[in-house]
Amino acid sequence: MPDALDFEAPLLELENRIATLQAEEDSPRVRDEVAKLEERLLRQRQKTYASLTAWQRTQLARHPRRPHTRDFIKLLFEDFVELHGDRLYRDDPAIVGGLARFEGLGVVVIGHQKGRDTREKIARNFGMPHPEGYRKALRLMQLAEKFGKPVLALIDTPGAYPGVGAEERGQAEAIARNLRAMAALRTPIVAVVTGEGGSGGALAIGMGNRVLMLEYAIYSVISPEGCAAILWGDAAKAPEAAESMRITSSDLLRLGVIDAIVPEPLGGAHRDWEAAAASLRAALRDHLADLAPKSPDALVVERHEKFRKLGAFEETSTPRAGP
Repeated sequence: MPDALDFEAPLLELENRIATLQAEEDSPRVRDEVAKLEERLLRQRQKTYASLTAWQRTQLARHPRRPHTRDFIKLLFEDFVELHGDRLYRDDPAIVGGLARFEGLGVVVIGHQKGRDTREKIARNFGMPHPEGYRKALRLMQLAEKFGKPVLALIDTPGAYPGVGAEERGQAEAIARNLRAMAALRTPIVAVVTGEGGSGGALAIGMGNRVLMLEYAIYSVISPEGCAAILWGDAAKAPEAAESMRITSSDLLRLGVIDAIVPEPLGGAHRDWEAAAASLRAALRDHLADLAPKSPDALVVERHEKFRKLGAFEETSTPRAGP
């Protein structure tokens, strides 16, 4: 159980006991003991992952072995051709995207890429795009619209990069421009939060006709640590903040922020990439089939109405003052 999290310690203990027994001589007694422990482990896993807190789900969403965008691209798509650059400044490695085929259908895929080891994490800026990353994504979305291809966006970022250079090059404007363009894009958009969905950095490629989340992903306006630091001046209160922020897939489905939850393998997507990709494949297939017959005008109207009705509003009338 590589990179086990704190709450998984009891499971790790059982797994180690099973591994130790299996390394011993093969005998009926050992096989019987292993079978009993495996049954106990399965029950304990089901109990543990059925009652995760918001902070524990956050830890799973950030797991170092969780599949990233390029991993899902390899597992889900054929003939992927990556396209680079925003035609204005440079190529941003924190955003990857290009042309691909999904079960024979031509699509444009865009997603955040965090990086796996230290060198790649630095090269990818830990999945935090600069403005040129969002401008690259916009260029690809406009290409999809031009050729009538659906856009599939895979979201996994702590947020847009807040550095001085990014602000100097118009980070907020780049995100706002993407939101405006996606609102009017005349082709289907399916967005999937695969890990972290952080603030405008996520929304800049996430304004879809359908917004999905993997079961243990999170989606929020700010990280739990950032929220805790602002509210209480103590980032250590992140678990308390996570619980209050309603950032889990089940919370967001109930609130109407997302349209569906994509099931993950027991224990999280990092335990079985192929199973996680199979669940996502089925979800993408269903939602693309639902969107395919709709006209470009209908897609734009549907997307507009979807985001306009988010949140709770109350209208009141102000009594007219007397003469």
